Amino acid sequence: MTTYRIHPIVTGTKVFDKGMMTYQHDYGKPYTIPIYVWYLEGGDRTILVDTGEMNPIRSPDREQAIGGRIHTFEEGLARWGLKPEDIDVVLHTHLHNDHCENDYKCVNARFYVHEKELARIHDPHPLDFRYLADYIEDVEEDGRIETLTDDTQIAPGLRMIHTPAHTEGGMSVAVATEAGLAVITGFCVIDENFNPPPAIRGMEMEVIPPGTLVNAYEAYDIVKRVRDMADVLIPLHEPRFAAIDTIG
Repeated sequence: MTTYRIHPIVTGTKVFDKGMMTYQHDYGKPYTIPIYVWYLEGGDRTILVDTGEMNPIRSPDREQAIGGRIHTFEEGLARWGLKPEDIDVVLHTHLHNDHCENDYKCVNARFYVHEKELARIHDPHPLDFRYLADYIEDVEEDGRIETLTDDTQIAPGLRMIHTPAHTEGGMSVAVATEAGLAVITGFCVIDENFNPPPAIRGMEMEVIPPGTLVNAYEAYDIVKRVRDMADVLIPLHEPRFAAIDTIG
């Protein structure tokens, strides 16, 4: 089986209330998350998961908070000898703006996204302001978007799994690595969502759903399912990966 090495590339940050990550927990606590592009090295195509922010805020305070460097999209790819035009495939966890702002730069790529994300970015609900169709218009007009309706095998050792916890069309990415099956979550969480503190476990909760979600009960079950399927868990906004070059 083809295996991959996963390279986290920080292309932005957000500073907000920690409760945006941890449902019903730690509201009022300031928290900084990294925004990642994930380069999957392996196979016969150059593949990214998400494309991150276009114009990241870069400051010593934010880099200290996440424990790693913040790069522009081009700088982050260059660390691995790549340019945006080298990208063959982009797998989208979802289409909130911070996950797709550099799509237009990947002029030779095909983009895989769940059909519900594509529908939502063109008709966002008032409760969810994070969709902005401008970021995908170029690739959509070029006919380079592949819409998915269910779990889909993208390549040997690489599968997208529908996990509608954070958004209706959220897709987790299951990646075969030498360390086992790694899963990049299709929903915005950190390590603590999968490993709650004792106070949360004392409430008989095994996991914490994402802070922003579609359905709390279903999101809880999805987080548990992803936890149980993965040998290597990669929460989409976990800060510790900012200091790591390679996973798997």
